[in-house]
Amino acid sequence: MKHAITGALVTLAAMGLGLFWYQGRAEVEEAAPPPDLSSLLIEDASPEGLPIADAADMIGPTPPEASELTKEQQRFFRYDRDRDWRISRTEMLSTRSAAFRKLDKDGNNLLTFEEWAVTTVDKFEGADANGDNELTPGEFATTRPKPKKRKARCAC
Repeated sequence: MKHAITGALVTLAAMGLGLFWYQGRAEVEEAAPPPDLSSLLIEDASPEGLPIADAADMIGPTPPEASELTKEQQRFFRYDRDRDWRISRTEMLSTRSAAFRKLDKDGNNLLTFEEWAVTTVDKFEGADANGDNELTPGEFATTRPKPKKRKARCAC
């Protein structure tokens, strides 16, 4: 009930503020001077006094062309974060550091074959629902990365 009353009061206050704002704009527009009609009158309205324009001889500016990036250029710019046309070691490794930390089970910043293999085998076995050591398209679809969870906007 408290929220309903607060909402009603806020709505009434917003409507009152809008009404005063609208009336204030209306008064300013009423007091504005009328436009000067003498500048709008055409002195010579005869056809001889009008400018002639033949659009057939006119050429407009060429429209801008979008630069098409090749797939290799797109892949390059995915790593080149500061767009200096050079990929530093930090830029190259930054995109994979989170995945590397997940695979490095003992946290020694060295990824051994065993650490990689255990993770890969676990992922395969988790997806192989029928245990036939082969993945069907449906089973393979379960290995897709999970979507990121969205945070709640309001905890009201």
